[in-house]
Amino acid sequence: MPMFRVWAASALVLFTLSTQAQAQSSTDWTMYDDVFENGAHHAAWWDAGWTGIYATSLAFDAYQSSEASSRNDRFDARVGVVKSALALGGMLTDRQPHQAALIEYERLKARGELSGVQALGLQLAQAERERRGFEARLSSLLVNSVAGAVIAADGRERDGAVNFATGMLINELQIWTQPNQASSAINRFQPARLSVGPVTLDGEYALLISPQQIGATWRY
Repeated sequence: MPMFRVWAASALVLFTLSTQAQAQSSTDWTMYDDVFENGAHHAAWWDAGWTGIYATSLAFDAYQSSEASSRNDRFDARVGVVKSALALGGMLTDRQPHQAALIEYERLKARGELSGVQALGLQLAQAERERRGFEARLSSLLVNSVAGAVIAADGRERDGAVNFATGMLINELQIWTQPNQASSAINRFQPARLSVGPVTLDGEYALLISPQQIGATWRY
């Protein structure tokens, strides 16, 4: 059996035993309360904040597209209208998953399903990582590249480059201000006790999440 499969199988056994050993403790629920409730609160503010930013930008660009005194400013504002409209549409159609996760968490908690809560936390952490991955930047890269090229084709290469760079910077700010409570919590070591027959071992475990894999590690 390849070493990766051996490691994955061992990690799964350790994680299963360690989580069973600490099931239903008040510390567990407090930790999960913080993750899901704080994540949902952060997500609500993030959604409202960035939706407001893009809505304001759309309104301003729409005004400037006809009222700006400079021909170049009017042209750039029309490009901005398209960019802001696309960004606003993305905010309205691609909401953060944390509010839905909180509702599901409360349902699982009421039923005492700790294993279900742990699986939900893994799913939420993976979603957070994916929303920070390379694929999350592709649409912005495409939109800002086209916008910069359109302005450059108007005979203003420098303005086109500035427009592209500014758009990408704003997108990075949007990405890195997203909630990441689940990822942060899962990648922290938690105390646990592993029992195999007569042998009991005190240690710590952590679930490690990346866009490519989900694993567990144990230390003592």
